[in-house]
Amino acid sequence: MTIKVELTRRAALLGAGGAIAGASLVGATGANAAAEKKGALSAPVARYSVGEFEVNTLLDGAVNVKEPQKTFGMNVDADTFASISTDNFIPSDAFRAYFTPTVVNTGNELVLFDTGVGEGGRPARGNMRAALQSAGYSPEQVDVVVITHMHPDHIGGLMEGGTPAFSNARYVTGQKEYDFWAAMDPEANGVTKLMARNVKPLAEKMTFLGDGDSPASGITAIAAPGHTPGHMVYMLENGGHQLVLAADTANHYVWSLAHPEWEVRFDMDKEAAADTRKSLLGMLASEKVPFVGYHMPFPSVGYVANAGSGYRYVPASYQLHL
Repeated sequence: MTIKVELTRRAALLGAGGAIAGASLVGATGANAAAEKKGALSAPVARYSVGEFEVNTLLDGAVNVKEPQKTFGMNVDADTFASISTDNFIPSDAFRAYFTPTVVNTGNELVLFDTGVGEGGRPARGNMRAALQSAGYSPEQVDVVVITHMHPDHIGGLMEGGTPAFSNARYVTGQKEYDFWAAMDPEANGVTKLMARNVKPLAEKMTFLGDGDSPASGITAIAAPGHTPGHMVYMLENGGHQLVLAADTANHYVWSLAHPEWEVRFDMDKEAAADTRKSLLGMLASEKVPFVGYHMPFPSVGYVANAGSGYRYVPASYQLHL
């Protein structure tokens, strides 16, 4: 049976008028006046499981940046960059950058990877301490601080008010990374200035690693050069489960994965960085290992899938909660 419904123009207008009148009446009471908009709200911490390890990604902050092709895809034409962006539902004239330290509770030690922008950060960054506290920890509880590389958004939070922010921690970083920056004039650039202020005073408490070394049980360092000379990533393994802390190997979930050969402004050795991206992303895709990307959209945890000659980012959903 087919039921035919006819709506006359008069009935439609009367219905619309009734709706408008009702809406006007409700608004006139003042009880439902529009509340003040509060702006974007992000949770400062997300927690996942890797075997018996608890992994917490901490939102140090996020900023909107204009003219993304000054940072990503520097070696391709504007039309190609725009086309890839459009195909992935993102604008080609702006992007959002996230800053995401990670703290891992191994059951024996609390291990923090990178420290965010710190007290010298601009607005919307430098909130790692608050995020750590939201995860239920205090800076004094951190046993180990691991620095993946020496860029300011990774070492900025090491000191607060001229004293160590993690007063009870030991410190770990790559030998090659430390030696490269330490050999330079402290006044050479912003990195060396911040390193002289935040890293060198802690050198006596530091352990220096090479490829394959371990900063803590169940965690292995993997050399990943290119972004900086001694840039390192870390493999977490526990109970038959794995997760890679990929640091700054791939800094955008589309532009760095779809085309790992695209040049990135902050990669010091662009060819080496591209080779490292291809190697690490290929491993993550083939072995289906999840990863945390320091600048990925928060909560910054996901997977890598093969997509043509490149890759695509698959955000984690509930896999690491089971």
